[in-house]
Amino acid sequence: QVQLVESGGGLVQPGGSLRLSCAASGNIFSINVMGWYRQAPGKERVLVTSIASGGSTNYADSVKGRFTISRDNAKNTVYLQMNSLKPEDTAVYYCNIYQYPGGSYWGHGTQVTVSS
Repeated sequence: QVQLVESGGGLVQPGGSLRLSCAASGNIFSINVMGWYRQAPGKERVLVTSIASGGSTNYADSVKGRFTISRDNAKNTVYLQMNSLKPEDTAVYYCNIYQYPGGSYWGHGTQVTVSS
């Protein structure tokens, strides 16, 4: 089993910044992919960005150039730096880890609200 705990969400004005963190604990394998998904009200959960244990990254087009994902493998922690936030970034942000074997695990989510 793997547990994920997110932190760092909140209310921010358009153009502002937030940094999310996700700490993983439990039976974590050295090779994995950690990522952030988001779900806006009435919409499906979608991938925002991911980072493999080797460092390769992937971003949704909507956040390229504004969001940056990073990770600290020693701490089993992934970060999401979000800059130039827009109202359409408002959503619950979920941390995910995928590892083989072992499967996929989710955090409980953290609310990000971008509003003036």
